[in-house]
Parts: sequence; C-alpha cells; structure tokens
Amino acid sequence: MPELPEVEVVRAGLAPAVTGALVTGVTVFDERSLRRHGAPGADFVGRLVGRTFAAPERRGKFIWIPIGDGEAVVVHLGMSGQVLLRPLGAEIDRLTRIRIDIHHPELGALRIDFVDQRIFGSMAIDELVAAVDVPGDLVPTQVEHIARDPMDPRFDDALFFAKLAKRNTGVKRALLDQTLISGVGNIYADEALWASRVHYDQPTASLSRPRAKTLLAEVRLVLGKALAEGGTSFDAQYLNVNGESGYFSHSLNAYGQQGEPCPRCGRPIVREQFMNRGSHFCPYCQRVRGAR
Repeated sequence: MPELPEVEVVRAGLAPAVTGALVTGVTVFDERSLRRHGAPGADFVGRLVGRTFAAPERRGKFIWIPIGDGEAVVVHLGMSGQVLLRPLGAEIDRLTRIRIDIHHPELGALRIDFVDQRIFGSMAIDELVAAVDVPGDLVPTQVEHIARDPMDPRFDDALFFAKLAKRNTGVKRALLDQTLISGVGNIYADEALWASRVHYDQPTASLSRPRAKTLLAEVRLVLGKALAEGGTSFDAQYLNVNGESGYFSHSLNAYGQQGEPCPRCGRPIVREQFMNRGSHFCPYCQRVRGAR
C-alpha cells in the first residue's frame, strides 16, 4: 500500500495542475471506487461538476482537494490506486475508474484519471470539519480519526512518546496504528526499526525514552529520503501523477531483503509473518530487550 512518501509525491504533483482549476466534466466508470462516497455516481458527478479546486492537502495516506462550501474531494489510493494527470484527449487506460476533466486558468484543459487495478482505493465528496488538535484547521470527516504524520510541523513529539508508552503492544503495531502516528506503513516501519536497532515485537512499554526518540528520528529520516527519491516502486502499481516510478527501493536496508546480508553486520536479513504481511529485520542487530 502506498505510504506517506508515495501519497505526498502524488499530492505535490497534483497541486500546480489542480489548484484553481474548474471541474468541467466527470465520468464514473466503476462505482466501486465510490464506496466511501456513500451515494450513487450521479450524486458524485452532480456535486463536483462546476466546482473549483483549491490546493490539495494530505494527512497520512489521505489526500483531499477542497471544492468550497465546506466540502472536499477525498482520495485514498488503497493498494494500487493511481491519480494520473493527462491531456484531455489522451487514451484512457482500461483500469480507469473515474475521470475528471478540468480547465486550469494557466495550463488549460487537463484530465485527472483515477486508475485502480484492485479497486481498494476510492474517491468521495466529504464534509470538512474542524480538526480536534489545531483550532482553525479543517479536515474531512473521513480523516478526523487520523493522527498527524511525523513530517507535519504540528506533530507533537511529547504526546506521541506519552501515548506510545501507554500502548500494550509491539512497537511495529504501534507504528502502523494511524490513530497514533500516520503515514507509516510496512516498508518504512521495517526500515526505521532496522536503522534504530529495535525489534518489531519490542513491547512499547519497555521502550526507553531515548530509544523512542531515536526511533522517531529514524522514521523521519527514512520518510525524508523516500520523499527525495519519489517514493518506493516495486512494480507499476505505484506511479506519480506523470506515470513515473519512485526509486527508493534501491535504498532499502531491510524490507524485501530477506536472505541478503545485513548492511550493518553482514548476517542474513530475516522475514517473519506479521499481521497478514511480513516483517523484515536483522535478528542479530535487532533483538527484543527484556521479556516479550
């Protein structure tokens, strides 16, 4: 699933093309991509055509584009969703689920294609409400429960450490909890845990404050590096708005490296089953400290 870097790359790519653009037409090819909208495709089309996009925003893995009157178009990429910018007359991919035609005051006519192979992603029009943590900030109701991400300047480190210490779970489960810290998924959790020498199953209550600070710093470092390299692409399912792949996969130390030597100690990286996915780590460098 796309994580913070991949979603932020999409948001940043959309911003110059959609900000101030008028929606001139909408076509829904597959209403399954409107599951979060909660109404038929005709409602989505009728409420969007004629509206003007403001600058796209993001929290965690959600993107939203305000359209005025206290509403926004909310986008979640799911496992394989792509938001692609295309010339109006470009060929339409067979996996395009929603097409949005826009006219930008400077760039002219463009098209936004929501392409989704596995149809786990979605688009929806949602109400904007006041954020609970910062007065004046507005977020869609679908995003209210999502915590800020560690790249957000308003992320509260002290609050994160306090909540982490109270969790009765393994540290990787906590990192994947989007109500505690958003935008971190399996790839970047494994990478940050490797960099900070923390085992994925280390109990959160046993994590000292210095090690928790090191872990958060490594989360920020790995997310920042991935952003600089356009995200992580293992196949054609993650692309930026121009249809290009990210190349952070060449910088991975742990994720997907099972059987390869640990870049730090040379012993093999191991993959263990974890939450219907896998955890990749070095059993020598990353040991559980104290009782499990």
